[in-house]
Amino acid sequence: MERANDSTFSGFILLGFSNQPHLETALFVIILIIYCLSFVGNGTIILLSIVDAHLHTPMYFFLSNLSFMDLCLTTCTVPQTLANFKGKDKTITYGGCVTQLFIALGLGGVECVLLSVMAYDRYAAVCRPLHYMVNMHPQLCLQLVVTAWLTGFGNSIVHTALTMTLPFCGKNQVDHFFCEVPVMLKLACTNTSINEAELFAVSVFFLVVPLSLILVSYGHITRAVLKIKSAQGRWKAFGTCGSHLMVVIIFFGTLISMYLQPPSSYSQDVNKSIALFYTLVTPLLNPLIYTLRNKEVKGALRRLVRRNRDLRQS
Repeated sequence: MERANDSTFSGFILLGFSNQPHLETALFVIILIIYCLSFVGNGTIILLSIVDAHLHTPMYFFLSNLSFMDLCLTTCTVPQTLANFKGKDKTITYGGCVTQLFIALGLGGVECVLLSVMAYDRYAAVCRPLHYMVNMHPQLCLQLVVTAWLTGFGNSIVHTALTMTLPFCGKNQVDHFFCEVPVMLKLACTNTSINEAELFAVSVFFLVVPLSLILVSYGHITRAVLKIKSAQGRWKAFGTCGSHLMVVIIFFGTLISMYLQPPSSYSQDVNKSIALFYTLVTPLLNPLIYTLRNKEVKGALRRLVRRNRDLRQS
């Protein structure tokens, strides 16, 4: 790659919110608090899914993978952002930028596929309840999760290579708080129309196709639930899907507003705010939504607390 016009190139400068320095201290505190809460929330879901036998079901296997993915995403971007807020040196090495781009892009793809897998799981639970454990057997669940991870990171390998082999001609100021494809395309000193078309095509594949599958699944779920005569039964069935549907709306709404438009038309301030929400707030909302709206998770948490209390007293 033609990294720069001279051999002194050492990396990129992440401008972040440096054009609004009065916000940096407040943002540092807010981001640190949200990151810690997100780490605790997602870590708790992973722990409960492992130690509580009541949660050894396909739904919580997928949910624990979603929480692990969220932990990886926030850890990929937040520590560098916090370091840039508090230090004068806002650089990231070339290798660090490639790694950040690769991981963030891969995890985004994984979550898109994983959320569609979770929608299929809810379809199987509501529409085929008698055959649920037969259809969603452990081998199939593992295969679906592995497919999600391989698809997301397979795409990331290709797209990271296509982006980072562009000539930047010495431009190294990234107007963002982490390395992201649309922002890196703006640095290129060559025509990026092919890259933009590839980005749009990949975005359609990872956003529109999974979202369409999710909507089809929920169409079948809604039709099945409306056939239930008991109002209590209908609310219970909708309750098992409400948390997942809320996460889908937040996640896909955020990414569609980021990627299904030409990078040249981005407003950087708006884009940075959306990216901050996607990489920081969404991973926090996921455990909150699944915990506060889910009796099984709250029950598992109470059992874990009670078990620890009994151990201390014995």
